[in-house]
Amino acid sequence: MKEAQFGGEGSRVRWTETTGAEPARVYVHGLGSISSVYHAHIAASPELAGRRSLFVDLPGHGISDRPEHFGYTLDDHADALAAVLDAAGLTGAELVAHSMGGAVAIVLAHRRPELVSRLVLTEANLDASPPPTAGSSGIASYEEDDFVNGGHARVLADVGPLWAATMRLADPRALHRSAVGLRRGSEPVMRVLLEGLEVDRVYLQGGLSGELAGREDLEAAGVRVVTVPGAGHNVMFDRPDVFAAAVAGRY
Repeated sequence: MKEAQFGGEGSRVRWTETTGAEPARVYVHGLGSISSVYHAHIAASPELAGRRSLFVDLPGHGISDRPEHFGYTLDDHADALAAVLDAAGLTGAELVAHSMGGAVAIVLAHRRPELVSRLVLTEANLDASPPPTAGSSGIASYEEDDFVNGGHARVLADVGPLWAATMRLADPRALHRSAVGLRRGSEPVMRVLLEGLEVDRVYLQGGLSGELAGREDLEAAGVRVVTVPGAGHNVMFDRPDVFAAAVAGRY
């Protein structure tokens, strides 16, 4: 396990990694998740093995610290992720990022373009104020203290065993602030940032999730959008074969 300081108060963001060839792949999880759980099986697939791979837990999640006075906005998470890449001595990394992690990766690529050479995004949040059915919307519907004092337990009971298994390891206050920050979005919004980036960009959309809004504009901006049949939000679990192929550059 490795770590880097973030937030200016000595807190640490942590990751595990495998050795291998550069450019490194940096795997970034979504809201209430853990990177290794969602991505280690992908990095171990035969077509991806042999590359340096980092599995980063964002602040407030998994094995990383959860400072009480940290903001947990998208910018905050992106700065913490940048601290990881700086500490690891990385430039031109490939970021493989899911859901909220995809939004963080987009912000990082915009703020620190020298750190990122490629984005593989899985159902990344591109717009502010997602629909009420989104998990972040349910969490952000609480006031912060209400979520910490009861709402967190209710959400855990409602989200199902897969998400609850990792969400219960996230700090409730960090989880709520991250959800609020995700709903607020970046400035400019993530979709605009993504369209303006010059790096290689792939966007995976689960076929069971419905059509991706604004797909034509994304493709016109050079983003390769791949609809994955038989997959929902968690493409890496539903169709790991297609997911690994996309990371390998076969889409």
